[in-house]
Amino acid sequence: MYHRVAALETDIWRLAVSPTHFEEHLQILSRNWRVIPLSELAEDLKNKKLKKNSVAITFDDGYADNYLAAKPLLEKYQLPATFFVTSATIGQQVEFWWDELENIILQTEELPKNLKLEMGSTMLAYDLGPESRLTTALQQRQNQWKAYVNEPPTLRCELYLKIWQALRPLAQYEQQKCLQYLRNWAGIDQPKVRRSYLSMGLEQLQCLSQSRYCEIGAHTVSHPDLTGLSLQAQTKEIRDNRHFLEKATGRKVTLFAYPYGRYNNDTFSVVVSENIAAAVTTNGDLVKPTSHSMLLGRFLVDNWTGQEFEGFLKTWLK
Repeated sequence: MYHRVAALETDIWRLAVSPTHFEEHLQILSRNWRVIPLSELAEDLKNKKLKKNSVAITFDDGYADNYLAAKPLLEKYQLPATFFVTSATIGQQVEFWWDELENIILQTEELPKNLKLEMGSTMLAYDLGPESRLTTALQQRQNQWKAYVNEPPTLRCELYLKIWQALRPLAQYEQQKCLQYLRNWAGIDQPKVRRSYLSMGLEQLQCLSQSRYCEIGAHTVSHPDLTGLSLQAQTKEIRDNRHFLEKATGRKVTLFAYPYGRYNNDTFSVVVSENIAAAVTTNGDLVKPTSHSMLLGRFLVDNWTGQEFEGFLKTWLK
């Protein structure tokens, strides 16, 4: 499971693999593994014909670098991949909420010392103390932080994580309301949109879908934690996203990825009713003959060298 092909100074959630390392990964895969589209893997599972050493490459979210960096390399090595695309940010000059939050809290040079923020039912009061000013040493510590692995190394990192945890289950309009409050608090008149953090444009999405090595999957409209939404709201998120992608690409969309890997019984009933052929989670698990087609596991790929990547592949697929 990939998200981005980009070289980033800060990558809190381990979403990015550099173009150099991604190409090394593809070289390994092209030599030693049977790389097939996820749709074919799902069909093999359905027909009880899973083949040894089969691998499916997937990308989540729809960042522009999927088109700009990943697509050319996939075509160079003639390897297929599935791109799960969130539609609200397509063609928009906005960052995903977690990226803008990181930019405000971790990258703003001067922040007020104290913050009081209401997020849904959560009220947060926080004192940044001496870290209200971003120093070079502080920036270097933050750039090394991996939230899945390490405790926050700075007060700013701790604040970011607290806000991220509170915002994730909220609806999009509540997330945006909180981001606007944070912009005002930080003295930011307009969102500081970084080009390297944009999603694909509509033409890029269409061009991606036309490649023989790229298939498009659904990933909701606004990338919510679906478990916090009603059945009706979940249905709208999934259905509207799929319809947008089908209209944009002219192709049927029958694959789905759960945002954050989160789902409940309502989610499950929606993907079934929407005639989704297969859905993927973020659980690190192999696709086996006993796997459920709506709960296919995936392994997160980090910014590893080709040698490191090959070692993990052998561990996962042994």
